[in-house]
Amino acid sequence: MTPAEAPAHLLVIDRDARLRDLLRQYLKSQGFLVSLARDEGHARRLLAGLVFDLVLLDAGVPGAEGLRSGLHAPVLCLADKSSFAPDDAASIAKPFEPKALCEQINTILDRAPTATAPKPRVIRIGALAFDAEAARLTRDDVPVRLTDTEVQLMCIFAANPGKPMGRGELVARLGREGLQAKARAIDVQITRLRRKIEDDPKNPRHLQTVRGAGYMLALE
Repeated sequence: MTPAEAPAHLLVIDRDARLRDLLRQYLKSQGFLVSLARDEGHARRLLAGLVFDLVLLDAGVPGAEGLRSGLHAPVLCLADKSSFAPDDAASIAKPFEPKALCEQINTILDRAPTATAPKPRVIRIGALAFDAEAARLTRDDVPVRLTDTEVQLMCIFAANPGKPMGRGELVARLGREGLQAKARAIDVQITRLRRKIEDDPKNPRHLQTVRGAGYMLALE
């Protein structure tokens, strides 16, 4: 991967929370950008706002076949041994060695046709620029480091500029459980995100609070 090339963005869809976290840690250490989904509904919400280079799909997730048929990105199935087909290059049997998984991912990515789609959509917010497809935020061309949740929030707001987004809607789009508790946690995430994008986080110009409606990304 050249310095100017964006890292491949992988979506891991798996029922096992522990495996999801282990995969995120390992794949990020290998230079990939990683998003996680626990089920079909969560995955569809992420797919509606982000573009992925490869999807790692737990074959046992309810609705996996329907989800797979509608994907534009290549898919690597994470299959239980009972359903694993050794001659299927687009699947790997659980449990697997991380190195073997990474090799298979790179093989699939190398086979993928060169993208001919238009350049990624970039949202400009004052001195900031957010590339929704690469999930990359820069200030005056200098990268601003975001957490996975902050990336997802920026993608949601970038897809809906000028539209107030309520806490409940943000919770749903993020695929979080425990609506009431998570709605309160949204305020914490917004505060942290403002520290990264606002010149004066206490008087935000870009990520504004709309009384009675939620939060809104204001473009300049």
